[in-house]
Amino acid sequence: MHNVVDKLISIKKEINEISNQENDPNKEPIIIAVSKTFPIKHILPLINYNHIHFGENKVQEALEKWSDIKNDFPDIKLHMIGKLQTNKVKQALPLFDFIHSLDSIKLAQKISTEQIKYNKKPKIFIQINIGQELQKNGISEDQLVVFYKKCINDLNLNIIGLMCLPPKDGDSKNYFLKMSDLVKRINLKDLSIGMSSDYITASKYGATYLRIGSKIFGDRF
Repeated sequence: MHNVVDKLISIKKEINEISNQENDPNKEPIIIAVSKTFPIKHILPLINYNHIHFGENKVQEALEKWSDIKNDFPDIKLHMIGKLQTNKVKQALPLFDFIHSLDSIKLAQKISTEQIKYNKKPKIFIQINIGQELQKNGISEDQLVVFYKKCINDLNLNIIGLMCLPPKDGDSKNYFLKMSDLVKRINLKDLSIGMSSDYITASKYGATYLRIGSKIFGDRF
């Protein structure tokens, strides 16, 4: 199981080479090890290696897995990368440091209310439906500026950037380029783009956070 560390090191090396090619060492994105469905015993080697960014997509599973571990390892940053239901926000907020899937005004309002109660402001990415796919959640490109302004001005949310899940059958590069333009439009820099299948492309086109699961942990349980 320690080979998860080897896999992480090898991914970091690939990404490091890309930032060196572009002569921008500051551009190296943060790797979120997406640990959903994997038990803690599979994740511990990474924690012991001092990796701190982990991603989960279900609130209940994350609560069961991470509540004690986060007490023992207070530096760990937990990322909510799946769809967040409004009725789960009050459970999610104390545990998660980042939310990657803000996809509606209703969810934004709920987070705003709960963050006051918990006195905790998570770092949030607005999810963009970049391929305009009916089955996917997210804000459309033309709604972004108005939505973003409402989130920061009216709801006092800590929006740090944008996230997307590009269509499976398209060329990720084109969607990542679009995302780079969109994030500049709202004058932010963080982009949560790139997963196991396209993290190399994402690293070349502005990713600051990569959500990598199977490439580190292997096939899901």
